[in-house]
Amino acid sequence: MKLLTLNCHAWQETNQQDKIKSLAKTIKEKSYDVIALQEVSQLINEEVIDGKVKRDNYVLVLLNELKALGVDDYEYVWDFAHIGFEVYEEGLAILTKHKIEKQHTFFITQSEAPTNWKTRKIVGVTINYNDKPISFYSCHLGWWNDEEESYTKQVDALYSYVQKDERFFLMGDFNNDANIKEEGYDYLLSKSLIDTYQLAEEKDIGTTVEGKIAGWDKNKQDLRIDYIFINENIGVKKSNVIFNGVNKPVVSDHFGLEIETTL
Repeated sequence: MKLLTLNCHAWQETNQQDKIKSLAKTIKEKSYDVIALQEVSQLINEEVIDGKVKRDNYVLVLLNELKALGVDDYEYVWDFAHIGFEVYEEGLAILTKHKIEKQHTFFITQSEAPTNWKTRKIVGVTINYNDKPISFYSCHLGWWNDEEESYTKQVDALYSYVQKDERFFLMGDFNNDANIKEEGYDYLLSKSLIDTYQLAEEKDIGTTVEGKIAGWDKNKQDLRIDYIFINENIGVKKSNVIFNGVNKPVVSDHFGLEIETTL
């Protein structure tokens, strides 16, 4: 099974359309089973196409690019968490080549107001794989030192929702660096979550953010803040950073993370 997570930084990138085309080409090449996307935005004032989804939704544009490449076997779930940059509905998405048996969408912050940029929502799906249910959640959490929206409470809310009696993956931008001890990364591990990067037989340095980006305005370090966690020990062949200018062109202010498991 091949998985990808990427914080898209949707509609905030220069040459955005070219970067979407590049992402689509890689998805076709790699044929991921499940893709988790964060910062998946659409204009508030755009025309509604389906439910909450509007014409310029980043994931719809991406799917159209995939269809132009002959790839039309991805189902998706999208929901928005909060208003971004005053004009966008910013959300999260899951794409999968497998039939979606169940959809998940829930808040993990005290605030559920779309006007509050700190409002956080999780989007997920459950599929059947080798006759067993597996759930995948696209996650975009806040920051460790936030006094208004406690990081530990966000993690607690996330962990309280997921089904402990089945295999699940938490994929996304967790906004906490693995190199900082006794903060968010260690708190996530305290929930008996396993970082698939640590399980991988083959891996790189894992850096998914270099220098200053949105939300890390003073950062000068290389950070590992995008993860794929699982709740049980499995075989992981590879864990690679992608879209970093070395392994595929850059498509966002975050690099992507891909893994290949033995599932």
